[in-house]
This record gives sequence, structure tokens and C-alpha cells, in this order.
Amino acid sequence: MKPFKLIISGGGTGGHIYPALAIAMGIKEHFTESSILFVGAKGKMEMEKVPKAGFSIEGLWISGFQRSLSLQNLLFPFKLISSLWNAFRILKRFKPDVVVGTGGFASGPLLQVAQWLRVPTLIQEQNSYPGITNRILSKKVDRICVAYKGLERFFPKSKIQLTGNPVRASLTQSHSSEKAKAFFDLDPKRKTLAVIGGSLGAKRINELIHSELDFIRDQGLQVLWQCGSLYYDTYKSSQSKEVVIRPFIYEMENFYAAADFIISRAGAGSISELCCVGKPLLLIPSPNVTANHQFHNAAALVEEDAALLIEENELDEKFKTLFSAWVSNTAQQQKMQANLKALAKPEATQTILNEIQQLL
Repeated sequence: MKPFKLIISGGGTGGHIYPALAIAMGIKEHFTESSILFVGAKGKMEMEKVPKAGFSIEGLWISGFQRSLSLQNLLFPFKLISSLWNAFRILKRFKPDVVVGTGGFASGPLLQVAQWLRVPTLIQEQNSYPGITNRILSKKVDRICVAYKGLERFFPKSKIQLTGNPVRASLTQSHSSEKAKAFFDLDPKRKTLAVIGGSLGAKRINELIHSELDFIRDQGLQVLWQCGSLYYDTYKSSQSKEVVIRPFIYEMENFYAAADFIISRAGAGSISELCCVGKPLLLIPSPNVTANHQFHNAAALVEEDAALLIEENELDEKFKTLFSAWVSNTAQQQKMQANLKALAKPEATQTILNEIQQLL
């Protein structure tokens, strides 16, 4: 196949950025001469994460519409017009063969203009409950790759392909647990609890881990804790030989390899990665998401005996009892690992690449 040009737009949170990066890395691996450009929202985390992964990115002046009266809402029409114009300029200059959107503020104007210019478009929807941007775009988009069944409620059935969520290729490969623990200056021989509250951190999970550090260490565990850059200054003083705290972890293959147990949010991208990793898992879904979709993501794993679930409002009452029983029950851990692996879709990235090829 001759080299082609691809624009990928996705950002705002890791849940939109990492699927986009997984797709880009898959393209570069299989189509080495192809050109890839990312388009994100100025000031959002993709403007930092994407260049660190080795890809070029351009930013649009765009943000979401707030639910309350604010200056941001007054600026929104101007931001939208600016973003549509700059998306047009980027598309005319780069001349992509396909445009892919993985969600986030910038994907809306970019894919809308691409549709006006009759450039083939594909959206990759990570969640069981799609956001408003993808629901609007779906009417004119050429292909829709989804991770959950039943999205015919939101999207045209004829355009839907059930692919799963793309995960970084490095997470599907085997990594040494001892080397990964040593990478974070942890004891290579000791069991490790890895804690992650999403790419931005999670206030309630951070509060829980901070308050229960002594209890966790009493279970014989050391802790690897990504607290998020917003919270690092608050918790960095709790670091010790047994507790490693990072604002953000780029080397996620080492993070997962170092883990013997994982506490996590239940975003769709995280769920896909955690299934591939297959480590004993306790999910604490965020209650502050559209249609409570993180709870439904977590509940789907619980139904398969692949994870444990505690809601935020139950943590004070249930955490210690559930946690101590979990880390001492080897049979439950082994069953959980096997069931997670059975749910994994490590081929999702390749399936999406096949869909992109069909649009060329």
C-alpha cells in the first residue's frame, strides 16, 4: 500500500489521548512511510503528551460548553468559529486521506470540517454512553468503531464496528515484575499495590490511600501511587521507602508490571488496558461522569468475576474489610486474573487499522 496521510484528533483526558496514540503507533508500525498529524485543544494535556510520544500536534482554540453562566460560555461561539477556520486551514494544508476522532473538544470542529470537505472520517467511541460530540458527528461519519454492544441506540447501525478499545502495544507484551519494581525503587521481592485515579488524578481515591497507608502496609504491601499533578504537592510528603508517589507515570508498562494488585477508576480506556494486563483489580468508579458510565463499566467486570467494585460513598464503611479479604485470598486473585484475560481485546488496534484501510 502506498504511504498515506492521517490526522488524529483526541484529547482532554487520557481516555481520549491513549487510544489515539495506540492507533498512531499501530499506523507507524505497519505503514512506516505514512504521515500522522495530531490536532488537539490548546492548553489541554494532549499538547504535552502527544509530542512526548514522538508525534506532531497542532492546537485549536476550543473548550466545552459550561452548564452555568460564565465567561467561557460567552467566548464559546468565537472559539467555535476560530476552531472551524483553523481546522479548515490545517486540512487544506496537510491534505489527509483519512481523519480519525477519538473524542475531546478538538475532534468536533476538525471532523465537522473534514466531512464538509468530503475527507473520509472515522470515530472511535470508548464508552458505553457516547458523548454529545460523537453523537452529532455520527450522522455524517463514514465508520464508527465501538467497544461496547448496544450502541445502535446512539449511532447508525450500518456504520458500527465492534472493535474494542485500542491499547498501547507495550501493554500486551510480557514485562519482568522484579525489573519494573526496581525501576520505581521498590523492593523487587515484595507485593505491590498500584493505585491510579486516571490521568488527572482522583481526589477521593487519593484521600482514601493517604488515610489508609498504615493499614495497607500492615497487609504486607508496598505502594506505587500515581496521584495526579493537581494533587502531588499535597501528598508528596507521604513518600517513603515503601510508598512511591508520582504526579504522572509515562512508563505504564512498568507500572502495570510492578503491580500485584491494582486500584483504579473505571474509565473505558482503563478497563481495556486492565483486562489486557490481567492483575487482581479493585475498581472505584467516578460518580462525576455522564450517565454514571464508569459504574456500568465496573459492574460489567464484576458480573464476570473479573474485578471488585466499591462506590465512593461506601469506602468508609467497606474498604478495610473488602481489601484485607481480597489481598489474602489467592484463589480469588487467580480467578480474577483469568477472567480479566478472557475479556481482553488485544487485537483492537489492528481491527481499527483495518477499518481505516478500508476508507483509503
